[in-house]
Amino acid sequence: MALVRDLRVRCAWDRVQTRETLRPYLVEEVLELDQAIASGDRDAIRDEAGDMLLHLAWQLVLAEELGEFDPAELADRVERKMHRRHPHLFELGPAEPWERLKRREHARGTLDGIPAALPALPMAWRLQERAASVGFDWPDARGPAAKVREELAEVEAELDGRAAPELIEEEIGDLLFAVVNLARKAGVHPTGALERANRKFRERFGAVEALARRRGVALEDAGLERLDALWDEVKRSGGSGAPA
Repeated sequence: MALVRDLRVRCAWDRVQTRETLRPYLVEEVLELDQAIASGDRDAIRDEAGDMLLHLAWQLVLAEELGEFDPAELADRVERKMHRRHPHLFELGPAEPWERLKRREHARGTLDGIPAALPALPMAWRLQERAASVGFDWPDARGPAAKVREELAEVEAELDGRAAPELIEEEIGDLLFAVVNLARKAGVHPTGALERANRKFRERFGAVEALARRRGVALEDAGLERLDALWDEVKRSGGSGAPA
């Protein structure tokens, strides 16, 4: 914070920054930290957490300049909120589900308060998590697994019937929502699962391209059957595409 205060005095660029001008950089830093965490790179996590710390200092200094709050007040509010959210640990009452405590504290609807800008995949997770907090949930993963099969059948029916694109989009949306629910009940976060699947596909397809080049096969002329055979070969080799 002392550094940011100094920059606000001595640097022309820093002096004119506002919350609005800093928003794009803040979002970018959050995403970079998220990517570093996903990669498991400790050095990257350290660096990106440092950048986030700087942006937090910016927000605190701006609030200080506007006379809104100071760091001590902020820390006190956060601590008191955590006490309320963990009543059984601070002799404030019995343990209760987190979402129930939040809902009572803010006197809002079950699905209120989720950021509208949240990407679709984590949005689906949070909506389902909130609904589950009031008992609207399957008892285990078998329920959503059956729902996935049901939604897939509906997608296939729309495709077979050559339905309008907006109807197919709606059914595929229902299918994706059901898959997120299945992931949640299986204890797997869909974002991490999809990131892993994306990495695996990228690596395997890159191995397919490398294998095709070694054999003089042009991908665009190979056809699905031959490409599928190369894919299966890469899978059998553990994803390296090394020639047998």
